[in-house]
Amino acid sequence: MFLALLMSAAWAAPAPQPVDIPIASGILHAQLYKPEGAGPFPTVIALHGCGGLGGHSDPVLPRYRAWAERLLKVGNAVLLPDSYGSRELGPQCRVKEMHVKARRDRVTDIAASRAWLMKQSWVARDRVSLIGWANGANALLWAVRPQSAARDLSPDFRAAVAFYPDCRIAAGLGWSTRVPTLVLIGAADDVSPPPACRQMVDGARGRSALARIVVYPGADHDFDRASMPLHAGSSDAAAPERGHLGMDAEARAASQKDVAQWLAR
Repeated sequence: MFLALLMSAAWAAPAPQPVDIPIASGILHAQLYKPEGAGPFPTVIALHGCGGLGGHSDPVLPRYRAWAERLLKVGNAVLLPDSYGSRELGPQCRVKEMHVKARRDRVTDIAASRAWLMKQSWVARDRVSLIGWANGANALLWAVRPQSAARDLSPDFRAAVAFYPDCRIAAGLGWSTRVPTLVLIGAADDVSPPPACRQMVDGARGRSALARIVVYPGADHDFDRASMPLHAGSSDAAAPERGHLGMDAEARAASQKDVAQWLAR
């Protein structure tokens, strides 16, 4: 028993490997969590929110590291591109005119990440999926539209999971997806309006790949972020300036199961 606990503790903190991915404007820096062995492994491209991927001393913030380790533990590789740090930018949550556009620059980063993965021998090329949070989820919604399909012969994304995106623009433009896409949002989210996401998903039915939304009762924005008490507003530049943020234990646990099931499709 002690040996099992010791082995679990030793596994719990794998170090990510920095990788550089070429893009037209320079280099996209990313962090890679990869299982041991030659693979091929199912792989998830994980997209950070407006606060950025890492902090001053940590290349991957705890909220993303926790998800990466969870996915890694069940056999996935996880690639986390740093859309802001690669462009020498800090958090973009309170920037009125964002320098990195979700529907343009971050979609480019997703495409570049996919292209890089397709060249790696350890990747199961037909099992590359997307997961994103908030602004990263917004980018994901643009990246899975039929208009954004890659013009190559490589397999498309297997699945996509969007945590609490802002669906208002996508809903108004008649969004649809070519990839099975799951939207996860809290019913009490006052940062990203849940009705817009429901409208977006409902509107895609009949002219889209499978799209599904799960609305967790009573949950707020950032409901999956461990150890963050619910609070209103924030002076933190890496957080939205309006709305309530904080973990909801039931929604967090449910989302972990929902993500696992969706990616295993």
